[in-house]
Amino acid sequence: MLTRLKPLFPYLWRYRRAFLVGGISLLLTNGIWVIFPQVIRRAVDDLYHGVTREKLLTYSLLILGIALSKGIFQFLTRWVLIGISRDVEFDLRNDLFKHLESLSYEYYQRTRVGDIMARTTNDLNAVRMMLGPAIMYSANTIVFTAGSLIFMWGISHKLTLYAFVPLPAVSILIQYFGKRIHERFEKIQATFSDISARAQENFSGARVIRAYVQEKAEAENFARSNREYINRSLKLVQLMGMLWPTLQTMLGFAVVLVLWLGGREVLLGRISVGDFVAFNMYMVQLTWPIIALGWVINIYQRGTASMGRINEIILEQPAVADNDVARDLVGRETTLRGEVEFRNLSFSFPGSSKSVLRHINLKIPAGSSLAIVGPTGSGKTTLVNLIPRVYDAAHDGQVLIDGRPIKNYPLAVLRRNIGFVPQETFLFSETIRENIAFGVEHASIEAVRAAAAGASIAKDIEGLPEQYDTVVGERGITLSGGQKQRTAIARAMIRDPRILVLDDALSSVDTHTEDKILSHLREVMHGRTTILISHRVSTVRNADRIAVLHDGEIVEYGTHEQLIERNGYYTDLYNKQLLEEELARV
Repeated sequence: MLTRLKPLFPYLWRYRRAFLVGGISLLLTNGIWVIFPQVIRRAVDDLYHGVTREKLLTYSLLILGIALSKGIFQFLTRWVLIGISRDVEFDLRNDLFKHLESLSYEYYQRTRVGDIMARTTNDLNAVRMMLGPAIMYSANTIVFTAGSLIFMWGISHKLTLYAFVPLPAVSILIQYFGKRIHERFEKIQATFSDISARAQENFSGARVIRAYVQEKAEAENFARSNREYINRSLKLVQLMGMLWPTLQTMLGFAVVLVLWLGGREVLLGRISVGDFVAFNMYMVQLTWPIIALGWVINIYQRGTASMGRINEIILEQPAVADNDVARDLVGRETTLRGEVEFRNLSFSFPGSSKSVLRHINLKIPAGSSLAIVGPTGSGKTTLVNLIPRVYDAAHDGQVLIDGRPIKNYPLAVLRRNIGFVPQETFLFSETIRENIAFGVEHASIEAVRAAAAGASIAKDIEGLPEQYDTVVGERGITLSGGQKQRTAIARAMIRDPRILVLDDALSSVDTHTEDKILSHLREVMHGRTTILISHRVSTVRNADRIAVLHDGEIVEYGTHEQLIERNGYYTDLYNKQLLEEELARV
């Protein structure tokens, strides 16, 4: 249990001064409240011997003062301690998000988004409850019980022992229920993650679901998961429903025992009526702390289960990170020329023994252009993903920029100098202007317009009602595939990168638009290293060099004319596309 909570200690230490203030307020709250039965005790004994106006006024003012003081310090206790839990939640949520942002692409390939969302919302809230109400009520119970015990022992040793007869049984009960609450809550949270993941996938894939008329089937699947969640939650509620009444029953048994034996002690003259009243008041006052103990156990077990799930994220380490050489360069001005080299590169995905790339030797001079073609699954995208270190090559020195292994560059510097348009276009649920300017701080509207013009998307944007302030919707759903791709190209171009990578970035545009983009790209590409991946010969024919990948190996390399003369894969591709164009004209 303590191992799971260990990551929280630095956060709690950060607010140690606030905890000190809250602790003092808590001590004063319980100290004042534990004195209250003593005032009643003295009042009963004093008034038993004669009632006067002065006595009534004195004791009334004392009781009022105690109630008022207790209320003030109780407010301070709750304000400070519950406030700390909110502050820790704020810090933990920010750090968790920052850590998730640093994790490698590989982590998100094997982890569902819905599961991450559940841990950063529902689980984090359970941890906050453990750090706030659970700590406060636990401390209240311990302090008040300790204070009450001292006074109760002073009134009667015998009655105190009788009052705590159920304590061993309560301890066993707490241990028994606590373990089962923890187990059941872990299962509940796992089911909640499944529900979140299913909902997220259904909302993101709404168009596919409707296209295949699977609304009813998906609704039934969701209802099945929801029923499982409800059933597991009800089992936890049943457990909690047994815990509290059992605790109350044990406490009631102790109260009955004290009333019976305490009454005899009064009749025998061993304790006064005031002592008896005060002792019973302590018993009544202890009712809520003991009942709260059951509630605290529930919160604590939920919190530790949730913290265990959050720990799984915290313990994840980025597969791609800066090495010692790169860390020494952080903060220094580093300018890249843009020469890219793959040196005897072989690559396989983590956990797989099959090589995706084999013996790649390729050098792209700074300022030149390289086109990569090849059949689906030949490793084109994997190859360019190694440049910005989306994945890492197995050995140092296999991928170099300007003659230096890319692992020796800080990730921030490396990626700042690379404009990357991935195969799968992603736009944020923001305006078109914000999407284009995503990688540049304080980009002017002129720069945004220039990038949009370069990507041949400017006219489309200006035709929209709100132009550059048009919100594109989730994942750019309001734009066509071609418009999304051109917006992504504009986003890469506005950064003015030394290395520009276009991974099949023109697949969703027509040939006319492609020609316009390419003609402008030739100006943009001048002086910078450009890598193009495409299935169209029209896209790659003007590149300085063309590499043909097949089954993870470079099988052809040269200019467009040289590759045509070789009469290999590239020539077949060229001839097929010529035939398709001729058929399209007919």
